[in-house]
Amino acid sequence: MGISITKRNYLWQTALLTILVGGIGGVVYFNIFPHHYFGGYPIIPIFFFLFGVFTISMTEMCRKHSPNRMLQVYLLMKVMRMLFSIIVMAAYCVVVREEALAFLVSFIINYLIYLIYDSWFFFTFEMNQKLKKKKKNETNA
Repeated sequence: MGISITKRNYLWQTALLTILVGGIGGVVYFNIFPHHYFGGYPIIPIFFFLFGVFTISMTEMCRKHSPNRMLQVYLLMKVMRMLFSIIVMAAYCVVVREEALAFLVSFIINYLIYLIYDSWFFFTFEMNQKLKKKKKNETNA
């Protein structure tokens, strides 16, 4: 039992996105806005990568065991990401007050980037599934 093509593509693309966003964000903060750079910046892309791994794992498990619940699992993952994001932002702001604004702005920008990417990835995945199903139905007819 190996890793599915969808999961492999998602993990590869998410890792690439994490490296790009983390690297570009770090360079921008460190070189262009050094007074706004904060030590907790690497936490942000790592958080979203780990949550992406969790999301694709749950989605794959749902696809195998109960495919009729895919939309519910997808929406649950979005709500969980939002709730965990709020918890992480609140905890960081309580612990490190002097860097709170820079952290919040960075976190929200990353949140939006990963939200757009995930929406695009799962939208194209679903469209490809429908296209495959349609071709299969046409071949059987």
